[in-house]
Amino acid sequence: MLIVFICWLLIWLLGIVCAIFFGLRQWITHHKQKLHSSSSEKRLHVGIFHPYCNAGGGGERVLWCAVRALQKKYDGIKIVIYTGDIDSTPSAILQKAKNVFNISFDIDQITFVFLKQRHWVEARKYPHFTLLGQSLGSIVMGLEAVCKFPPDIFIDTMGYAFTYPVFRFLAGSRIGSYVHYPVISTDMLKKVQFRQLAHNNKAYVARNPFLTWIKLTYYRLFSKMYKWVSRCSETIMVNSSWTENHIVDLFDVPLRTHRVYPPCDIAHLKKLEHVGRNNDILILSVAQFRPEKNHPLQLQALYELRTLLSRNEDLWNRIKLVIVGSCRNDDDYERLKNMQDLAKHLSLENSIEFKVNVSYDELLKLFQQSKIGIHTMWNEHFGIGVVECMAAGLIMIAHKSGGPLLDIIETSEGSQNGFLATDAIEYAGSILNIILNPPELNANIVNAARSSVERFSEKEFDDQFLRAISAIFV
Repeated sequence: MLIVFICWLLIWLLGIVCAIFFGLRQWITHHKQKLHSSSSEKRLHVGIFHPYCNAGGGGERVLWCAVRALQKKYDGIKIVIYTGDIDSTPSAILQKAKNVFNISFDIDQITFVFLKQRHWVEARKYPHFTLLGQSLGSIVMGLEAVCKFPPDIFIDTMGYAFTYPVFRFLAGSRIGSYVHYPVISTDMLKKVQFRQLAHNNKAYVARNPFLTWIKLTYYRLFSKMYKWVSRCSETIMVNSSWTENHIVDLFDVPLRTHRVYPPCDIAHLKKLEHVGRNNDILILSVAQFRPEKNHPLQLQALYELRTLLSRNEDLWNRIKLVIVGSCRNDDDYERLKNMQDLAKHLSLENSIEFKVNVSYDELLKLFQQSKIGIHTMWNEHFGIGVVECMAAGLIMIAHKSGGPLLDIIETSEGSQNGFLATDAIEYAGSILNIILNPPELNANIVNAARSSVERFSEKEFDDQFLRAISAIFV
C-alpha cells in the first residue's frame, strides 16, 4: 500500500512539474512573439549572459570585443546583455568599458537586462557544496533572465552552463558559449583523489579518507551534470589549449570545440616605451582579487627575494611590487584587506603598493614604469594579463601550468620570451635573475615576447570568434 502511495505521489509531483514547465514555456513563447511583433522591422535578438559585465577583468574584455565584432558583422541585430550590476546604469557600464578597455561600439543597439537574483551565484552563500550551490543559483538567475527577455540566440561568456537548458528548452534559443575555464576539471578531481591541499580542497577534507570519498563522489556526479548541460551548447569556444583539453576530456565534444584565444590589447601596448619611475625596479601584477589568483604567493616571493638580497640593502630598497586588480564584490574587498594585512605581517608594507580599479590610462602608465611582470595563478586557463605585460615590454614570470605553460611562455634557450616558476623560491630566483641579467639578454627576451603575442590580438579574436559563432546564426 505504501509503495502504491509513493508511486502516485511521484506521478502527481511529476505532473505538477510538467504543468509548470509547459505553462512557463507557453508564456515565454508568447512573450518572445510579442517582443518581435512590437518591433517595426524583423530583428535578431542576441542575448549575452555576463552577470558581472562591469567587473573590468579579462573576461569582460572578451564580452565587449565580442559585442563589437557582432555589431560589425551582422547588421540590424539587437544585443541584449544580461547583467547583475543593478547599482550601475547602462551609460556608466558602457563608459567604463571604453575607459578600461579602450573599446567603442554602437550603444543604440545595446540593451541591458538587469538581474536581481545574482546573489544566488555568490560563493559566500555556499560554504559547502559551492559548485552545486552556485550552479543551481545560476538556474534561478537564468529563469529571471529568460522571463524578462527571451532571445533568439543566447551566448554565455562567463561559464554559467546550467543556464543553457533554461534558454534552450523554455525559449527555444540557439546556444553558444565561450568557456574561460571548466567549472570542474580532471585536475580538481585529482587534487581531491590524492588528498592534496588546494583552495578548493581544505585541509580537514584532505586529512579525512571518508570526507575525501564523499567529496570525490560529489565531484564525479557534478561533472556528469556539467557535461549534460554543456552539451546544450551548439558551439563551444575555449580560450586556451589547457581549457580545450579539459573540455574535450569532460564532454567528449571535439567537433563543437573551437580554440579562440581571448583578445589582448597588444597593438597599442607594443608601442609603449619603458620610462621607469625614479630609480625604482617595479614588479607589476595585474589580476582580479580572486582566491585562485593566489596573490599571497607574490608576497611570499617578495619575502624570499628580500632574503636573497640580505647583503644588498640598497638594491632591495629599489624594488617595489605593484599589485593592480579589480574588486567585484565585498568578498574581493575582504581578500584585498587580508592581502594588506599579510604585507604588514611580513614587514613588506613599504615595498608593496595596492591599486584597485585603476583606469586604462593609469594602467598604461604603470606598464611603462615597470620592468617585471608577475602572475601566480596555478592552472591559469589562459592569462590575458600575462600577454598584455609581455606586449608592454615587461619580462614576465608566470606559473608553470595552464595557459602560460602551454600557449604563451617559451623558456627554451634562443627563443626565451619569459620565465616560469612554481613556488616562492623559484619566483624570487627568477626576479633576481632578471635584475642581474646583462641588458642585452633582457632586451632579447623583451623583443621575443613582443613578437610572440601577435596571435593574441583583438583582430585575431574577432576573426576566430565570428567563425566559431557563425554556426548558430544560420
